[in-house]
Amino acid sequence: MKNPDWTSKGKTVADLAKELLSFEDQEMEVRISLDGGDTSLPVSLVGKSNRKYAVLINCQDIPTPIRHRDET
Repeated sequence: MKNPDWTSKGKTVADLAKELLSFEDQEMEVRISLDGGDTSLPVSLVGKSNRKYAVLINCQDIPTPIRHRDET
């Protein structure tokens, strides 16, 4: 099954900021998931890559993932 186009299009900084500003709780921690939301890691830094991409970076020596699917 082919993924829908929106899954690989990505978001602009403006799109992401607008979405984050729509959250009622602006003190909520932002995390990044690479497995469809099963687990996530804290975002330590926001950086630039080759002036083309904004990159969310986890800088932990030993990552501390949260397993969301185990939460009830």
